[in-house]
Amino acid sequence: MIKVLIIDDSSVVRKALTRILDADPELQVVATATDPYDAREKIKQCDPDVLTLDVSMPRMDGITFLKNLMRLRPMPVVMVSSYTASGAQETFEALALGAFDYVTKPSGQEIDKEQYKAELIRKVKAAATANMSTLAIDVNAPLVKKDVVAGMSMRDPLERAKVKSKLIAIGASTGGTEALKDVLAQMPAECPPIVISQHIPESFSLPFAKRLNESSAVQVKQAEDGDLIMPGHAYLAPGDDHLMIVREGTNLRCRLSKSPPVNRHLPSVDVMFDS
Repeated sequence: MIKVLIIDDSSVVRKALTRILDADPELQVVATATDPYDAREKIKQCDPDVLTLDVSMPRMDGITFLKNLMRLRPMPVVMVSSYTASGAQETFEALALGAFDYVTKPSGQEIDKEQYKAELIRKVKAAATANMSTLAIDVNAPLVKKDVVAGMSMRDPLERAKVKSKLIAIGASTGGTEALKDVLAQMPAECPPIVISQHIPESFSLPFAKRLNESSAVQVKQAEDGDLIMPGHAYLAPGDDHLMIVREGTNLRCRLSKSPPVNRHLPSVDVMFDS
């Protein structure tokens, strides 16, 4: 039995998450907490295996609590965040601090959707398997800046010419956001063009592209239909479009499509790779 502690200042959300998780025979909500101070006592009393953590709460926000938790008692955390640009930035910060994954905060319509229930249960179970002893997060470390890897740029004109005939395609799902940041932070400024499909909600994709751009020598942007694909640039699929690569003469361009989800995902990694 996986023991779960739910931390959220909304009684409606606490009840909804409890109902969903307790319905699974492998999960048990052992307690709920209204804020981080309450959560601290409940952790001592109940020794949960996984926490679900809201971002915005009274007395102490979820990010500050997560910093303290990962410093003093690292444990698996699934963030519960809203579908807003500001919520997206805080969610990405939480993942950088060591949160295992995130789900969107359920609205009245989403709470009873089977897809939402399945996603929440799957991510809580996956978090329970995380090996927190390997976590080595410096909570005070700044983001990697562009000038850190600027010296890795390819100066040889022959190397730049070779780059034009190559393309890097990256697909990622759960856990991919921090992995992508780490990969792109090591790429030289004049690397081959990169196209990315990360399974991510619509409201998160633009803030995520901006965050990747801040921590990489590569110019990262959210892909737009018709974008010319160029070396030294990375193009992230929007959260509500499939990203496909099309040839136009000697050039490659981004083509966006709002066709139905593939294998439950929009954008879909498979659609991009197949193109």
